[in-house]
Amino acid sequence: MTRIVITGAAGRMGRTLIEAVLNDPDATLVGAVERSGHALLGSDVGALVGRDPLGITLQSSLGSVLSNGVDVVIDFTTPMATLEHIGICRHVGTRMVIGTTGLSRDQQLVLEQASRDIAIAAAPNFSVGVNLTLKLAEVAARILGDSVDVEIIEAHHRHKVDAPSGTALALGQVVARELGRDLEECVVYGRQGHTGERDRKTIGFATIRAGDIIGDHTVLFAASGERLEITHRASSRMNFASGAVRAAHWLLDQPPGLYDMQDVLGLKGAV
Repeated sequence: MTRIVITGAAGRMGRTLIEAVLNDPDATLVGAVERSGHALLGSDVGALVGRDPLGITLQSSLGSVLSNGVDVVIDFTTPMATLEHIGICRHVGTRMVIGTTGLSRDQQLVLEQASRDIAIAAAPNFSVGVNLTLKLAEVAARILGDSVDVEIIEAHHRHKVDAPSGTALALGQVVARELGRDLEECVVYGRQGHTGERDRKTIGFATIRAGDIIGDHTVLFAASGERLEITHRASSRMNFASGAVRAAHWLLDQPPGLYDMQDVLGLKGAV
């Protein structure tokens, strides 16, 4: 039985993660954390997901929750909150599943340093389907090479604060790596005005923020006379949450290190 704590538990993703843990017969929820000052602190976690009381109250201190004995902390919050949680988990020796996006290079470095002491599974998207999409994009880039133009289109709900999405950037990084390019040097974020002819060596991104879109991602490989589109559309956050719980189970048997969902699914080196 994997003992799990959820951070950011009162948010949209946090509530979905709670449901995923409660629905998994091999997982048990032992704690839930939310930011200091949140109106729901002290309330029973069951109320967050429309269930009977669970006997677990929403806390503001991750450290106090970890003292109860925890296997894995699942963190889908904000970069600053995630950094704080990483420090606490590293000190206590608790594994982490991290789905927070928008981390800066320096923040990513902190995560990497912490993985020397604890096992961390970090990914921009824990959906099994999205990770298969990443693998398909990698294979397509390898086969098509420089004979195509590459564009990445993503859409999310109006509340998402970072753009492009972490998943879109991960798709760009996979394609760029297979094409022997540095994404930071070849990326184009949107176009406006007189842009001139498209440079085939670039990788373009288009971002949509509207309504309640959970998450759509398309990688477009366009040549003269044909195009290939690899698309994933999410209709529920439960896909991401279930994948995160799957990663939490997988981490129990891993030594300290930095892993991603491709490791969890055994996709690295496949195909």
